[in-house]
Amino acid sequence: MNKKLSNNEIKTLPFMDSNLDLEKRVEDLLRRLTLKEKFTLCSGKRSFYTKPIKRLGIKSFKMTDGPHGIGPHSSNNAECTYFPTAICRTATWNPELSEQFGVALAQEVRDIEYHMILGPGVNIHRTPLCGRNFEYQTEDPYLNKKMAVPVVRGVQSQKIAACVKHYICNNQEINRFTVSSEVSERALQEIYLPAFEATVREADAWSFMGCYNKVNGIYGCEHKNLIKERLMEEWGFKGFVVSDWIATAKTTSTESCINAGLTLEMPMPIKYKKKKLNQALLEGKYTEETLNENIKRLLRIMFLTGLFDNENAIPPGSRNTPKHQALSRKIAEEGIVLLKNEDNLLPLNIDTFKKIKVIGPNADKEMGEGGGSSQVRPPYEITPLKGLKNKCRNKVQIVNSPSEADLVIIFAGLNHEKGMDSEDSDRDSFDLPSEQIELIKKTVQENPKTIVILISGSPINMVGWIENIPAVIEAWYAGQEAGNAIADILFGDVNPSGKLPITFPKKLSDSPAHVSTRTYPGNEKVYYDEGIFVGYRHFDTKNIEPLFPFGHGLSYTTFSYDNLKIDRKTISGDDKFTVSVDITNSGDRAGAEVVQLYVQDVECSVERPLKELKGFKKVQLDSGEKKTIVFELEKKDLSFFDEKTSCWKAENGSFNILVGSSSKDIHQKGEIEYIE
Repeated sequence: MNKKLSNNEIKTLPFMDSNLDLEKRVEDLLRRLTLKEKFTLCSGKRSFYTKPIKRLGIKSFKMTDGPHGIGPHSSNNAECTYFPTAICRTATWNPELSEQFGVALAQEVRDIEYHMILGPGVNIHRTPLCGRNFEYQTEDPYLNKKMAVPVVRGVQSQKIAACVKHYICNNQEINRFTVSSEVSERALQEIYLPAFEATVREADAWSFMGCYNKVNGIYGCEHKNLIKERLMEEWGFKGFVVSDWIATAKTTSTESCINAGLTLEMPMPIKYKKKKLNQALLEGKYTEETLNENIKRLLRIMFLTGLFDNENAIPPGSRNTPKHQALSRKIAEEGIVLLKNEDNLLPLNIDTFKKIKVIGPNADKEMGEGGGSSQVRPPYEITPLKGLKNKCRNKVQIVNSPSEADLVIIFAGLNHEKGMDSEDSDRDSFDLPSEQIELIKKTVQENPKTIVILISGSPINMVGWIENIPAVIEAWYAGQEAGNAIADILFGDVNPSGKLPITFPKKLSDSPAHVSTRTYPGNEKVYYDEGIFVGYRHFDTKNIEPLFPFGHGLSYTTFSYDNLKIDRKTISGDDKFTVSVDITNSGDRAGAEVVQLYVQDVECSVERPLKELKGFKKVQLDSGEKKTIVFELEKKDLSFFDEKTSCWKAENGSFNILVGSSSKDIHQKGEIEYIE
């Protein structure tokens, strides 16, 4: 059993036969491993690798950050494409782009000869102050799952493992290593779990990352209910769970992690030191059968990613290609959101505006290499100023004084410094830095034709200056082609079509997590007292006017909504029904609209949100063109999670079907009756 085998001998073993059934390969390799070798596979080495088992030809399984491009810290300083961050990608409301992004990201991982990407990050935006909001997608569980599933599918289509993170309720960075997220079962089911569950059920995700924080008093990496019972037994997850880096440090014991279903402790052994594993096994605190199940999960993904296969059998990698650069730019173009456009100041006519003043701290600031574990080192980065210079060459002069300019563009916002949009710390303030506010106010006094473009990954307070600014754009962290994409939108080469995946509050206290220190930031515990009323669910239901609503985004054209039809008046049981609506581009230029469908339960025995997103489609229309958009819905779309019966429930009665261009701008309304 312990005999050292030659390479030729290893090649003849059944688990090396790529034609053999996957589970048979896993079983064959597992039975050849000694107990000590199994212990070896339970933890990492050199930060991002598993330990090799040379006796059996098991190479290191290599993992790399991060969610919008490969991290230099985890890839020997590799230069890689810097894609727009998750908040920008989600603002495209384009699942097809998400899948293309997943494919491209995986190709870059393959090119550096790694096997797993630590992403996507799908934690819900609970507070605007969370330092990692830019890495996450949205406040809404439906949009979250619809944009996460295609990323996982895209990544794994290239035989690279996706690692969905951070499981679960890691919604703040402050106290993230110790805080317990105290959250109801209904909020878990309706808000925080859906994207994680969908990546398993719909995309067969190969890995999950356990969170640092506790959930209802138990650390994520030893949470048997979350990992073994829900993820594995209920959802059918076949992959492995890896700890966030050093997330096991404060867990209770070796056996609590093993018995919960944590396969891999990274980046080094703490609870999974061989002596501890052996002692707990000898004392009967876990069984070898449980250990075997955990190890099988890692072996399964090693096989799926081609760790044992001939290089010719795995998809080729590619990195920093023109195709990837074009995709990065496309995501940026579709994700940038036009928030305000008074008197149709935008798009700019390059023949009219001859002198432009460009100012602000983010005008020429590169953003790729920052933010913590999600940093990327691109071969180049087009800053906003570079993008404008590329666009305006020989046509528009970039001048020094706001007063002599035809137009001023201020690039304001945040960056990846501590206390802004960064891992390991939440934002210090909801406001822009005071010097930026002063700059905006002073500039608009000198020149009323002032545009503010925000570079940030989360909502920013604009009250006090936005009233006097005619045009505002949210450009997020839009990747290495950001500057070119921004210039294309400013001058109308691209018609903006991004929509907010989060609500922008007027003031921080309007946000549901900011009722008291109990609800944020908490201390040993942070209480999710708002329950299911996260984001627009809270603003709508409590009748609080946001600065900009969820789903908001302007265009340089206009769209009309007509002729809403529902194919039946009543449904029962598991019946499906379709909703159709006609969308017409009623403006004078081509553009894309995100058609959003919300469901409203007219009367219910429990409190429900005023409306909930249950469908969306992005449609491209030429001027004057009309298309019919069709949605299919079912009982689950009418249901809430009933804590009394621990199941999803749709009650008899009327439901309004609302279709519009944001959560606030509803253009068509229909009604359906549900009868059990």
